[in-house]
Amino acid sequence: MQEKWIETTIGEQVTLQRGFDITRIEQSLGKIPVVSSGGISSFHDKAQVTGPGVVLGRKGVVGSVYYIESDYWPHDTTLWVKDFHGNDPRFVYYFFKNFAPRLAKLDVGSANPTLNRNHVHPTETIWPLLPTQHAIARILGSLDDKIELNHQMNETLEAMARAIFQSWFVDFDPVRAKAEGRDTGLPPEIAALFPDGFEEVDGREMPRGWSVKPLSDSFDVRMGQSPPGTTYNENGEGISFFQGRTDFGFRYPTVRIFCTAPTRFAEVGDTLVSVRAPVGDINLTTEKCCIGRGVATVRHKTGSRSFTYYQMLSIKDIFALFESEGTVFGSIAKTDFNSIECITPPDEIVKKFEAVAFPIDQMIENNEQQSRTLAKIRDALLPKLMSGEITAVVKLL
Repeated sequence: MQEKWIETTIGEQVTLQRGFDITRIEQSLGKIPVVSSGGISSFHDKAQVTGPGVVLGRKGVVGSVYYIESDYWPHDTTLWVKDFHGNDPRFVYYFFKNFAPRLAKLDVGSANPTLNRNHVHPTETIWPLLPTQHAIARILGSLDDKIELNHQMNETLEAMARAIFQSWFVDFDPVRAKAEGRDTGLPPEIAALFPDGFEEVDGREMPRGWSVKPLSDSFDVRMGQSPPGTTYNENGEGISFFQGRTDFGFRYPTVRIFCTAPTRFAEVGDTLVSVRAPVGDINLTTEKCCIGRGVATVRHKTGSRSFTYYQMLSIKDIFALFESEGTVFGSIAKTDFNSIECITPPDEIVKKFEAVAFPIDQMIENNEQQSRTLAKIRDALLPKLMSGEITAVVKLL
């Protein structure tokens, strides 16, 4: 044990309280996060607790830990820190993040995992004094703050690229501007690619010269195939393996499992579409990976990465219509996937969109890669800081 760390119990440092029950029907639209054992599940117009706060998964997802800056409503499926006893709230959050594996082992449920605060409070631990708490919270918090900033930047950048796609290929703004004799606002070499009027195709308004074709006419679709279960592992051996929607995150998958005998690949920059319930969720690959039968890869025949991704996002609701078609659960077959009709612009416009959107997407990917690196640094530092093993940097702060 390091100097100035005390031997104590969790209950002597924080007081945990069971959350408050509330159903979706009882909630009113607002900005107050309702925090369940799986994280923020909804928003309400009233708070039960003043932030900042720390929330632990109590029922269902035992071992989850959340830090909430704002006022919030801790759900009945959680425990929340009612009293910090003067400790740094963010340090308490990181303490429980590091303690999470032990929280999971305190499960007292039978069919449904459950965490009892009376089993947490007596747990013995070591605890630093307040200046050290502040320093540890600053070190780890600065990493998490940068990760969150990158996430916010990525949401903004993706919104920009989606707005351009919407303008060009859904609302047809450049075509309408030219038809009405207005400036398109685009560089002349891009504006020249768009027609100056519309025609009717199969009962719908279409830019002149464009068409409606089955998805397979413009995109290559490859369905996943699951390798033998004996080849799966979680220790990083082999290649990343994505099985379906549960592996997807914002824009990019989260590595959950690896495979030593892949049967079907996705290449860097392919768009991934979940083809089993829920059907139609969209992600991008940043690495060559293996895909299971819950995933399909899509790529425009020009090789476009960005156009493919935003086109798939634009028809997400069409994919969802197939969710009720499966036997055991909703799914979409390759024949149905390929037959989805899409508005098909000339390849020259697709390539020009790629030239505009791809640099934006590269910035997003760079931010994502940086966030992954920062998360690895944070996760490596967490146990060392929480055990008092690293003291030099802490003393400097």
